[in-house]
Amino acid sequence: MRGPANEPVEVLIVAVPETAGSALYGMLDVLLAAGNIWQTLVREDREKTLFRVRIVAATKKPFTCGNGIPVRPNCSINDNHDAAIVILPEIWLGPDEDIHGRHTALTEWIRQKYIDGASIYSACSGAIMLAETGLLDGCEATSHWGYQDMFSKQYPAVRFRPEPNLVFADVEGRIVTAGGTTSWHDLAVHIISRYSSPGEALRIAKVYLLKWHGEGQLPYAALVRRNPHADSVVRGCEEWFGKHYQKTDAIKQVIGSAGIPERTLKRRFKAATGTTLIEYLQNLRIEAAKQLLESGQLPVDEISVEVSYEDPSFFRRLFKRRTGLTPSQYRRMFQPVFSASDQT
Repeated sequence: MRGPANEPVEVLIVAVPETAGSALYGMLDVLLAAGNIWQTLVREDREKTLFRVRIVAATKKPFTCGNGIPVRPNCSINDNHDAAIVILPEIWLGPDEDIHGRHTALTEWIRQKYIDGASIYSACSGAIMLAETGLLDGCEATSHWGYQDMFSKQYPAVRFRPEPNLVFADVEGRIVTAGGTTSWHDLAVHIISRYSSPGEALRIAKVYLLKWHGEGQLPYAALVRRNPHADSVVRGCEEWFGKHYQKTDAIKQVIGSAGIPERTLKRRFKAATGTTLIEYLQNLRIEAAKQLLESGQLPVDEISVEVSYEDPSFFRRLFKRRTGLTPSQYRRMFQPVFSASDQT
């Protein structure tokens, strides 16, 4: 999938004031290094430029992006630049914010580039800008797990999946979204593999120590997130659960303490939090188990009892379903290399 006559593949990386500089320049640097940095390090006389990468913005006027990092665009959306690839890197945006109407000319330009034949790739919250174009409507997509509620409210036509590291919106693979903050690593590896070769993608991953997040996003996701809502009864239930999640009859007790009919509480709780009572309680217990796995060597069976699951096999299945890993795998992945007893 190289350019005409084996020319470098033309890539445009979109930058706006909300862009995260690490993702912008990280992707720029890695793609420009493809085809030459490994060859230089091992003294191979086969260097080549695989990608011609430029930063594109609404205008060519310099500006600063997230954390005051300077951006000097190579071109603007008004320039007539053909591109095989358009990349939307991560943007700094709170989960309760929106970008409706902020970059209308840019989103229309992205949509037109896709119509003209370009492939569109987004990393992390760059999927929000991609959703603004309408190109994700009716399609599966991912972004950072923290934006799941935003997508359900602001982009209900998008079938949001919080667990994978990469999601292909179409069968041709011309629209690809990547998950959490460092998912641009996965995206860069995918792009190099597709437009050059899997071998070159592996070489770049080795040079930059890029990690392929094959485990997806579930191990990193916070299962309990405080959604803003105005239902004081539900808020009281959330607070009660937070203090008493270890009680074996927690569901029965919280229903009794709510002071409203059970069916009404269940309906209002789901509407306010996006989860059922039992899902919320299970998430609290799994979060508590994650902390125990991260901070000590308590056996898994004892952790199961500690978070109110007398059946360790049920606990293991639930933990795997919620996090994508077994408890033992989670401990190996997230426990510090050096325990307190090892420190001198």
